[in-house]
Amino acid sequence: MKTNSLRTSVIGSYPFPGWLEFAAQHLDQFGSSDISEMQEDAVVAAIHDQVSAGLDVITDGEQTRFDFNLSFYGYIEGIELESASPRKFGPPAHDQRGKHQVTGELAAPRGLGAVEEFQRLKRLAPAGPTLKASVPGPYTLSGRLLPNKQYADRWALTEALLPLVRKELEGLVAAGCTEISVDEPSMSCYAFKEDARRFVDIFNRTVESVFGKTRICTHLCFGNFKARAVGFRRVSPMFPAFLDFKADEMHVEMASREFAEIELIAQIASRMDAAVGIIDVKSYYIETPQDVADRVGLCLQHAPADRLVFAPDCGLSQTARWAAKQKLRNMVAGVKMVRKELGIA
Repeated sequence: MKTNSLRTSVIGSYPFPGWLEFAAQHLDQFGSSDISEMQEDAVVAAIHDQVSAGLDVITDGEQTRFDFNLSFYGYIEGIELESASPRKFGPPAHDQRGKHQVTGELAAPRGLGAVEEFQRLKRLAPAGPTLKASVPGPYTLSGRLLPNKQYADRWALTEALLPLVRKELEGLVAAGCTEISVDEPSMSCYAFKEDARRFVDIFNRTVESVFGKTRICTHLCFGNFKARAVGFRRVSPMFPAFLDFKADEMHVEMASREFAEIELIAQIASRMDAAVGIIDVKSYYIETPQDVADRVGLCLQHAPADRLVFAPDCGLSQTARWAAKQKLRNMVAGVKMVRKELGIA
């Protein structure tokens, strides 16, 4: 068995400390140096929680972003940022996030910010864990932009964003990043009604210049805004097309769906590592180590140990920090129980 059998990982985001949430609402009271210090301290806290849990792979917790993708629009020229949510009252849902008006040619001369995030992570993280960066893919990014005469539809917007994301991936590789997650939850949400082969083409062109130079992961889920899903929650429409992704690891949401379609990880494992969402980030039930061990055992019925990676279903930004910390600790403890049984170091 490979030494990376039954890896433990995370998707990308992690809860903000309470003080950071408060400060973010009162930024006018802080200077630029104060803000930089807060951002760095928040990353230190996220690193601490992940390292303490014993994860094999960690991120910076996306502590300097507004959600996993929304901050990226601040780096893109040619758009006018939505100033207010279109719906502020009633149960939370994705329509409470506005869309940005496109006003000109899309460009990102300063990059998208992920390289700077990774450089900070590399400087602050201890030796040992693999450091992963996460970048939303162009199709997912296109979902928050309004088509116009220049970019007639979402496909045109995706094509305009694709080289911007590709350049960011190249910058991450140049900075020494050995694992990158290209997150495309919009693809998994719309695979049931759109051309899945078209999604494969978009993904592969996005990563073509870095594939083989770093470990490429992709995260496919069904949405997690305020613990609400938004997509048609079935994995089967993605296959067999998505098996042609140029990726080393494909993550699918399983825990919140009671491991429906778990047998499909066998198809993923035939082509790349299958990363299984084994922790439900939408629930405040804290999975025990034995729960996790049982779930790992279920996965082993469909895929070999050296093809399996375990992570939460999605990023943890919508989960309270006290719960996120315990869920990660128990996830690692449960996986270690199985590793010990199988004699995996």
